[in-house]
Amino acid sequence: MKGNIVVGQSGGPTAVINSSVAGVYVAAKQLGVDKVYGMVHGIEGFLKDKLTDLDDYLSDDMGVELLKRTPSAFLGSCRFKMPKIEGHEDVYEKVFEIMEKHDIQYLFYAGGNDSMDTVKMLSDYAAAHGKSQKFMGVPKTIDNDLPITDHCPGYGSSAKYIATSLKEIIRDNASFGAEKPTICIVEIMGRNAGWLTAAAALAKGPDCEGVDAIYLPERTFDMDGFMKKVKTLSETRTSVVIAVSEGVKLADGRYVCELEADSVPVDAFGHKQMGGTATTLAHKIAAEYGLKTRAVELSTLQRAGTHIASLTDINEAFQVGHDAVVAADQGKTGEMIILKRDCDSPYECGTSSYDIHQIANVERAVPDEYIGADGCSITAEYIKYARPLIIGELTPVFVNGLPRHILCREVIEYEK
Repeated sequence: MKGNIVVGQSGGPTAVINSSVAGVYVAAKQLGVDKVYGMVHGIEGFLKDKLTDLDDYLSDDMGVELLKRTPSAFLGSCRFKMPKIEGHEDVYEKVFEIMEKHDIQYLFYAGGNDSMDTVKMLSDYAAAHGKSQKFMGVPKTIDNDLPITDHCPGYGSSAKYIATSLKEIIRDNASFGAEKPTICIVEIMGRNAGWLTAAAALAKGPDCEGVDAIYLPERTFDMDGFMKKVKTLSETRTSVVIAVSEGVKLADGRYVCELEADSVPVDAFGHKQMGGTATTLAHKIAAEYGLKTRAVELSTLQRAGTHIASLTDINEAFQVGHDAVVAADQGKTGEMIILKRDCDSPYECGTSSYDIHQIANVERAVPDEYIGADGCSITAEYIKYARPLIIGELTPVFVNGLPRHILCREVIEYEK
């Protein structure tokens, strides 16, 4: 493999995105790459020539193993959107100028929909302007909404965290046998796709009765139907736990979380920032029915739980990073590594690469066959799909009673 490489991370962190960086690093070193650079805060930092030499952190096996066990984005993330090429050629030329300065021939970007768009535009610019550098996408998103790939690294660990948390919440909520039950609404991430909230269904088993209802953004949220459901459950249960996606919408297009908010801020991509759905519903239930309510918002906890990460997820995250380097060495560019499931039982999954143009900016929703006919339950087909993704554990390295993480100095000391 000629020249150096750079790897970056973008978008919302996950429990296993660092394992993908480890995979890129290990594969590159196996192929004889001299320098493996990391972007400090993604493409935004790269445009400022902010790099770190990963040899400083990963040159021995312990560094790689600690990185696999460290949550969030070791290299720092960003939500910087590359502008359209036309009229902004100077921005793209800056990328190639920095690549040439450091003899970087390959760029790997780990992220979700918007990150894959960055890979697409950089590879398109290179092709249109006779550039030799290659660009590969490494899938990452707890939202599990990238198309083509069977699933996304990061999802399995978040699903495991969510299912575990729901089991614990159910036990806590059921501990007080009152005449009137506590209605516990658990809000789970998911703007347009309900993959994460669907994972609440995994909590049900021989030792757990499971949640009482699950509401995904793939179905229009019927407030009247929801309230009737709660009333019925309150009359037949001593404990009620309901899982709801943060992005559920009413028929008029409003997010439920907007009902109690004067305004909702947006991020760098123009996406409304979610949060408050569970609280809004809990307040309405308490006001109309006089029931005791509790709102639980898992928030960022569901994407940073390396203490309970899925070993399957960790291994697959490493593999997609590793195989992205192998694919680039074979001459591929403008593609993303995808996961291809070969068998459910026993679970077997391999990788391939796929044209980034068919992936970038395309969201995959939870399919109809995974959602119950009542619109607020999850089918056995989903359980069959998701269960293998949460299997296995990787024990953290504990120091003084707490998990040890590896930190990047350049990220901590980063100055915008």
